[in-house]
Amino acid sequence: MGLTVGAVHEAIAATRPDSPCVQMGERVLTWHEMTERSRRFANVLVSRGLGLRRSRDALEPWESGQDHLALYLYNGPEYLEAMLGSFKARVAPFNVNYRYVAEELAQLLRDASTTAVVFHSAFATTLAEVLPSLPDVRLLLQVADGSGAPLLPGAVWYEAALAASSPEPAPVQASPDDLYILYTGGTTGAPKGVLWRQEDALFECFGGPPGASSSADFAAAASSERRALLTAPLMHGAGHWVAFSSWHVGATLHLPEVRDRLDPADIWSIVERERIDFLLIVGDAFARPLVDELDRRPYDVSSLTVVLSGGAVLSRSMKDALLERIPGAMILDGLGASESGGMLLSISSGAAEAAGRFASTGRACVLSEELDRELAPGDPEVGWLAKRGRLALGYLGSPDQTARTYPVIGGVRHVVPGDRASRLADGAIEIHGRDAVTINSGGEKIFVEEVESALRTHPGVFDCVVAGRPSERWGSEVVAVIEPRPDTVLDPEELRAVAGRHLARFKLPKAFVFVDRIQRSPSGKADYRWARSVVQAGGEP
Repeated sequence: MGLTVGAVHEAIAATRPDSPCVQMGERVLTWHEMTERSRRFANVLVSRGLGLRRSRDALEPWESGQDHLALYLYNGPEYLEAMLGSFKARVAPFNVNYRYVAEELAQLLRDASTTAVVFHSAFATTLAEVLPSLPDVRLLLQVADGSGAPLLPGAVWYEAALAASSPEPAPVQASPDDLYILYTGGTTGAPKGVLWRQEDALFECFGGPPGASSSADFAAAASSERRALLTAPLMHGAGHWVAFSSWHVGATLHLPEVRDRLDPADIWSIVERERIDFLLIVGDAFARPLVDELDRRPYDVSSLTVVLSGGAVLSRSMKDALLERIPGAMILDGLGASESGGMLLSISSGAAEAAGRFASTGRACVLSEELDRELAPGDPEVGWLAKRGRLALGYLGSPDQTARTYPVIGGVRHVVPGDRASRLADGAIEIHGRDAVTINSGGEKIFVEEVESALRTHPGVFDCVVAGRPSERWGSEVVAVIEPRPDTVLDPEELRAVAGRHLARFKLPKAFVFVDRIQRSPSGKADYRWARSVVQAGGEP
C-alpha cells in the first residue's frame, strides 16, 4: 500500500499513547490525544465533502486532484493536528505566511485554488477582506487565540467543530500519492506551491528512517526520548520538517509560548525548564539574539546536545558563539529547499566549520553551467547545486517552471533549486549563493522585483532597484536604490508607507540610497552588481 504521513503517526502513537506528543506552555497533548483530535479534524473535512477529486495517475506532475486547506495560523498544536487531519482526509494542506497583507494573501489563496481555511482569530479581518474574491472556499474554521476577535461570518469555531466530530478514523483510505503542498517565494516573485507525494515527503522532508518500508518500521525506529524545541514558524518548511522529523524519532515537540516573534527569554526558559536537548533555529537572525540573551543572564542550557540551523545562513562567528556558550553541543547547519527537501548538512562540535561548506551526502551533486553533466571533485567550474532521487513532483499549475527546475540529465531526473555551488577536491560541496536576485532576511526570502514594483507606485519614484546588504541582526537586509523624478525630494517613511500597501512589513526596505540615475543594461535590465556596489557604499560609487 505504501506509506502515508497519517498512518505513520498513528503507528508511532500506538506504541506510546500516553506519552507527551506536543507541548506549548502548560498545554500538553499526548500521542493518543493528537491521534483523536486529528481524526476529528479529518472527519470535519470529509463531512463537508472535501477530499480527493482525481487520482494521481490521471494527472500531470504539476496538477492536483485534491481539495486544498490553507493553514493561516501561528504556531500551535492546531497547526500540526490540522496538517495530520488533512492528510487523513485526503485533503492537501498548505502553508500561509501570516505576515501577508490582503493583496498578497488573496494572490496566494487564489493560486492554491483554496477550498478551506483554518485561521487564528487575529487574522480574521485580513481574511474577511479577501474572501469575496475566493468563491471556491467552502469551509472556514476559526481558532480562538485570546485576541477577542468575533467569529467571522460563515465560519465555525475550531474547537466546536472538533467536539461535534467523530474520533473514529475517517471513512477514506489515504494514498502515498496524496499531496503535501509547500508554498515558497520563487524566482518569479510570486509564491509557488511545490507538490510532494506524501511517501516522498516522509523521507526527503520529514526525516523518515532510511530503508523503512512500512509504518511498523517507523514505529520501531521511534525509540528516542528527545525533547525538541521548535523556534521557527510552522508557516515555513523548516518548521514542518523538523516537527515531523522529531516525531519520527519519538520526540516530544515543544513550541514557544510567544507565537508572533522570537523571544529569546522565552526560548531559553523553556530549554532550562523542560531540559530541551534539540533546538531548531534559523541562521544568524535567530542565533544572535539568543546569544545576546545568554550573555544578559545565565540559563542552564546543559541539556542541549544539538542545535540545528536551517532556512538561512549561520555564520562561522555565530557557530563559534553558540559552541562557546553551550559546551558539549553539536551545531548542525542544514541546507535544503522546498523543491528538493534536505540536501546538505555541516556538523560542528568544538571548532566551527566555515559557513557554506558541506560534506557530500551522495544524492546531492553539482551540475555544470549548461546542466549537461555532474561536476567531478576538484572541477574548477562554479555550477548549480542539484539533487537526484526522491523529488517533488513540480509546481502547482506551472508546467514550464516545473520543467526548468526538474531537468532530466543522462536519463536521471534532478532538481536545481537555484543555488550556485562548486565541488571541492575532497568531494565537499561549497555553496556560493542563490543565483536569483532574492534576499534572505531573517529567514524570509524576499524577491527584489516585487519590492521594486511596490516602490514604483509612489508618484515621486522615477526608477528603482533593490539589493541586499549584510546585517548583523537579519543576516541580510533590504536596501532600495531610488532615482527620484526631477525636482522631487522623497521621504523614506512615506516610501515605506506606500510600499506597505502592497507588501508585508518584513519585505520593506530598511534603508534608501538616492541617486541621480539608475544604471541599466542596454536591454533595460537592472544592473544588480552596480546596485549592490551602490548599497555597500551608501551612495553612487
